[in-house]
Amino acid sequence: MLNIEKYAAIDIGSNAIRLLIATVTEMKGKPPHFKKTSLVRVPIRLGADVFLEGAISDKNFNRMIDAMNAFHLLIKTHNVVKYRACATSAMREASNGQIVADRIKDETGINIEIIDGDIEASIIASTDLRDLIDSEKTFLYVDVGGGSTEFTLFSQGNVVVSRSFKLGTVRILNDMVRETIWDEVKDWIIQHTQKFDKINLIGSGGNINSIYSASGKKQGNPLSYFFLANYYEKLKSYTYHERIYELEMNADRADVIIPATRIYLSAMKWSRAKNIYVPKIGLADGIVKSLYTQKFPDEAPAFK
Repeated sequence: MLNIEKYAAIDIGSNAIRLLIATVTEMKGKPPHFKKTSLVRVPIRLGADVFLEGAISDKNFNRMIDAMNAFHLLIKTHNVVKYRACATSAMREASNGQIVADRIKDETGINIEIIDGDIEASIIASTDLRDLIDSEKTFLYVDVGGGSTEFTLFSQGNVVVSRSFKLGTVRILNDMVRETIWDEVKDWIIQHTQKFDKINLIGSGGNINSIYSASGKKQGNPLSYFFLANYYEKLKSYTYHERIYELEMNADRADVIIPATRIYLSAMKWSRAKNIYVPKIGLADGIVKSLYTQKFPDEAPAFK
């Protein structure tokens, strides 16, 4: 006998806001199946407000209200049993971040949690990566966002260490990343990966997903460092408008994809990784998994 339920995750990032609705199907004696039922992405670039002006603008606040009202209706019509909304780098650094969250709760009914980088990395690490990638190997998981990048080192199927850095695509575009941040990331990666003989990367985020789709690779096969480096040079050879027209990229993707690719390539270089896997899993997937595991607290405690 099947038990079918829907869960929803709202990921409020620095570059975009996403709603993921996932269907979880249970059959007695078998592991649950997670299926992405609906994914809605709204390109509200909160980081452009916060990293430059320190606060979320009235214009983007009103856009957030419209988006959250729409998300509320979608969650309701899908008969979602449980949802969680998490805001990351932009809202946690905005001087009016909590005020905006409180007003959104009053006007839309959506409760937003502003989470720190460590919790963000932990939620991402809760995803079923070990079911997708051989757990006997060592992987550096790299989730690139607009305001920050989360790194998690896996070895033998276990989390070794996680860290969040203020190294994000929107920050880089606005010349807000000091060279010392790059040095910190480099030192951290080298320190925690040097004792392992062979490491592969796992890439997460809309930019690496876009690159993977353009590569024509069959899902499950990795991209090589050589391919990514060549694609990086190709991207830089196009103007912003050419990337939109010739490469058919969304306008809010065509600019951030270059700094994102630089981050992935740098992480591969410093960890000595030759390949990067792209399983299309991120914060929203981790939120759904944490909501589901709350049903079974003895087996897998939920993140608080």
